[in-house]
Amino acid sequence: MDLAPHHHPFSVWSTRMPAPHLTPVSVIGLGSMGSALAGAFVRAGHPTTVWNRTAARTEPLVALGATRAADVEAAVAASPLVVTCLTTFDDTRQALGQAVAALPGRALVTLNSGSPAGARETAAWAAGHGARFLAGAVKNVPSAVGAPDTLLYYSGDRTVFDDFRAALDVLGGDTVHLGDEPDLAALYEMAVGAMLLPALVGFFQGAAAVQARGLEVASMVRFAGKWLDMIKSLLPVFAREIDTGDYTDAASSVNLFLTAEADDADLTEETNVETAWLAPMHDLVRRAVAAGHGDHSVSALTEVLRGPAPRA
Repeated sequence: MDLAPHHHPFSVWSTRMPAPHLTPVSVIGLGSMGSALAGAFVRAGHPTTVWNRTAARTEPLVALGATRAADVEAAVAASPLVVTCLTTFDDTRQALGQAVAALPGRALVTLNSGSPAGARETAAWAAGHGARFLAGAVKNVPSAVGAPDTLLYYSGDRTVFDDFRAALDVLGGDTVHLGDEPDLAALYEMAVGAMLLPALVGFFQGAAAVQARGLEVASMVRFAGKWLDMIKSLLPVFAREIDTGDYTDAASSVNLFLTAEADDADLTEETNVETAWLAPMHDLVRRAVAAGHGDHSVSALTEVLRGPAPRA
């Protein structure tokens, strides 16, 4: 997802002549992220074929040196490595449904959102059509594609990752293969991505509260950044507590968070800023206290979130 304003991804790219030793790649789906992926391949000299349902989206990439495919089957047939950047796994299978005749022998890499179940279904679908499959996720915004510290992780057929590692590294310098299970990237994408919306809505709530006092939101950015740094520093501690099941060293106890609900109500009364979105989290804290975790580390909320073990 493109979450922040940024310079147009094509503005600093220069067209290079394709190098004959570099892997040809086809990119299917040219939204903001897909266009950034295709542009990175072109910039690195990979012969790049592009296709998008709305053909006009291919024009900036063709101007850089990419080749526009007449249809999705031609795009798949053009390259041994096919990278899709559509919204969901369902969208990916639907788009490639017109290209199944060209899939045998291809390596298919999906970079889209979706559940682990969707990844498993797509892996089976790809295998059924003779393609090797790798699911992945780009953990950054489009303008960061190609940067040395941009993280992409993948799961699925390790031979795809190994055979096309040089091409995949073009997309970001922090490239990880999580394992052979095709759903691991989707699992981590959802596990890590779960932090995004609550953190952003928290910032937006704070922004509205600051504006209610006639102050600029920009005045809180430095402090919010420091707060996020502090939270980041605690993640290894919380992970260790959760992995060991030992929540007794409570620097921040569950009980400490009980007071937040009343404070949020006061903020709403004073500023008229909506805080009702926090109600399920306050309920989670109360349930953790009821389960005996009041004096435990706040990471014990995981025990409430976990729920009963699924049936075998």
